[in-house]
Amino acid sequence: MTLEPPLRKNRERSDHGIDSGGGEPSGGLRAWLVWGTAATVYLLAMFHRNGMSAAALHAQERFDIGPALLSTLPMVQLVIYVLLQIPSGLLADRLGPRRSLLISLGVMAAGTVLFAVAPDAPTAIAGRILIGAGDSLVFLNTIRLAALWFPRRHYSLVSALTGLAGGLGQLVSAAPLSALLTAFGWEVSFLSAGAVNLVVGALVLLVIRDRPDGRRAQTHALLSMRESLAEALSHRGPRVGMAAHAVIMVPFTVLGVLWGYPLLEEGYGLSSHTTGVLLTGAMLLPMSLVPFLGRIPGHYPRARKPMGLGLAWTVTLVWLGVVLWPGGLPPLPVIAGVILVSAFASVLAPSISFDYARDGLPEQRTGAASGLVNMSGFTSVMLGVVGAGIVLDLGLSFQAAFVPMTLLCLVASTAMTLLLRNRRSRAAKK
Repeated sequence: MTLEPPLRKNRERSDHGIDSGGGEPSGGLRAWLVWGTAATVYLLAMFHRNGMSAAALHAQERFDIGPALLSTLPMVQLVIYVLLQIPSGLLADRLGPRRSLLISLGVMAAGTVLFAVAPDAPTAIAGRILIGAGDSLVFLNTIRLAALWFPRRHYSLVSALTGLAGGLGQLVSAAPLSALLTAFGWEVSFLSAGAVNLVVGALVLLVIRDRPDGRRAQTHALLSMRESLAEALSHRGPRVGMAAHAVIMVPFTVLGVLWGYPLLEEGYGLSSHTTGVLLTGAMLLPMSLVPFLGRIPGHYPRARKPMGLGLAWTVTLVWLGVVLWPGGLPPLPVIAGVILVSAFASVLAPSISFDYARDGLPEQRTGAASGLVNMSGFTSVMLGVVGAGIVLDLGLSFQAAFVPMTLLCLVASTAMTLLLRNRRSRAAKK
């Protein structure tokens, strides 16, 4: 027997997002302003996270390092990001989004400044560690604000729009950062990025509040980390979200974090400008469709499953085509199409993965589940980035470099299919 949500006929809605009826939040103009400020923080975090792709060749020259050590720069950042996902999720439940976002901006600013002035690779790695630590708090708290300020049916749309903000951050970290590095050099470019963190921090202080009624977000019953993880993993939704995120967002993120520019510049002989335009252009079409497609899981729950499986298997199959293409890398138009498909999936990934993550859990304890989902995706990204670096360091081709990532996508797509199929099988038995 399924419990339906309470009727909301008599709910008084405010344009400022305050629900006077004691039920779920009503959204409104104030909610969009609060979320928009948090999304700006996420955009900035994505700029920091993906900046190594445009800066890869500059970093190789500045620190005199090879492909394997080059991949260490984003790898350590991702390792810290992944390791801190569960603590960050619990912190989101305890401190609230406003305090967590302020901490993240301060830590990312410190890491960016250290990275800008680093004289050698070890110091640069320390800077990337700080950036990863600050970054780990951002996305979870942005979608946490979506859960606190918007009705449940709008959550998938706001999650998708959060992914759109991240896509804008990726765009800024591609061609614009490449042009900035070429025009002003390493230190000026990254010191300027660090200064932006402080400006955005002031905006967070001014605009963001944890809840529509002004109270700081807190749980009704604080659970230990072990209890929080056990609760999240006991529900099928978070497990499906983990599998979905481990494939849908992975390929384009691997390209954005590090290997997009080297693939197109060294693998296809494109100029830095052309590469930036291609990677930027690949994001524009899916980003324009997010406001329409992102609302589907929330408004049409039955469409969530085919949408998620369709994205997962499409991404997996197109990359299988790349690594199995006879005679080396496929022609440039083919790889451009694969990049476009990957960007499309990456932008829509949050609307699927994090909508599943909330299934069966109270709003006050979604942090751990969201952390698990994010951790699964970026563990796959980390393995894909490092795997490509190791393969290239062995002297193999770019085509071979993407085999580890493609195998991870195949495993995750299969796991997602089995999880959803098992549910249908159990329902049929009942």
